[in-house]
Amino acid sequence: MEKTAVSPALHLADVTMFWGPASGGVRRYLEAKRSHLAGRADCRHSLLVPGPRPAWSADDDQWLRQLPARRLPAGDGYRFPLRPGPWRDALIELAPDVIEAGDPYVTAHAALDAGRRLDVPVAGFFHSDLSRLLALRFGEWVRPLSARYLTRLYDRFDWMFAPSDVMAEQLADLGVRQVSVQRLGVDTAVFRPSAVDPAVRAALGIPSGGRLLVFAGRNTREKHVDQLIEALDSLDDRYHLLLIGAGMPSAGHPRLRVVDYLRDEHELAAYLASADALLHGGDAETFGLVIVEAMACGLPVVGVRAGATPELIDDSVGELAERARAVDLARAVERLFDRDWRGLGAAARRRAVQTYGWTPQFERQLVQFARLAGRVSSAEPATASGDGLSADGGLSPSAPYS
Repeated sequence: MEKTAVSPALHLADVTMFWGPASGGVRRYLEAKRSHLAGRADCRHSLLVPGPRPAWSADDDQWLRQLPARRLPAGDGYRFPLRPGPWRDALIELAPDVIEAGDPYVTAHAALDAGRRLDVPVAGFFHSDLSRLLALRFGEWVRPLSARYLTRLYDRFDWMFAPSDVMAEQLADLGVRQVSVQRLGVDTAVFRPSAVDPAVRAALGIPSGGRLLVFAGRNTREKHVDQLIEALDSLDDRYHLLLIGAGMPSAGHPRLRVVDYLRDEHELAAYLASADALLHGGDAETFGLVIVEAMACGLPVVGVRAGATPELIDDSVGELAERARAVDLARAVERLFDRDWRGLGAAARRRAVQTYGWTPQFERQLVQFARLAGRVSSAEPATASGDGLSADGGLSPSAPYS
């Protein structure tokens, strides 16, 4: 794919609270964006995130700035900014051409305020299904309140990115019209079948002929880790489960193995490639980054028919359980291994390479950033064909979220 023609030195600034020592998809998205933009003469990238104290990255361009924020209790190291002022002022000091806000909390309001003062466009990224997460924790009564909050907030942005069709549909239901689907991606040179390490299975004590199921992520309610463990009770002794992530339960079944959060993506790729299938119980995924990482490693996937997961998984690359319940997940695992599961894994790898590489995702996004900043004529298409955008940048009725 050709590089996007962007005017010199377009300065992009990201701001988010979704950055911590055990961060998952959002952090990998931002680091991949940094890697994609590094060394380009036509772009400059800055990132503003929370930390224990003020700090700048040691790079020559000091692309990463850290502002102090309070640590969330039981939040896996995440920190929550309390006042928008310091974040607004830091963004004004950076003086970007476009700002992207990656969460719907304090930093989003700081981004909007900074954008107004700088007279630059502000885009939001709908990474988190806030209404569903709040409903899971506090009950369905909170949904109307959160929906009103999100409608008022996102209506103020110049553009909204959604990582999947289902998230774009939610924004449309909220009345937000300036939306495009901006899927995440995977580094297929890192996450690949040849990343397999025979020492991994030996260290985990997986016997010859054993089938190793793996899940990597956070141990949160919507991931249903307890149901993954319970599914082992409905599977025969060949099946073992590996959980990778911070705060995973280390007990509960003799065929359960646990590895702490892996910061290094090469190490994560080695564990994924050394397993036989990904078992994913999340039913509120906004995209499902670990799914495409596992697919890139050549693993078939068992997921749940909910959230964004069905956009990634069909019967050509895996199996879908109807619910995130142990018995349904176990049956889906059995269906998978009754088929040519190695062939499904090979098909998963092909799909990841053909569809989910980072480069086309970021090149598409860069066109939209350039357009927002006035560097691309509004008469030009906002992205490559099939992105779901109409000529005026809104959602196309004929292909709303492709």
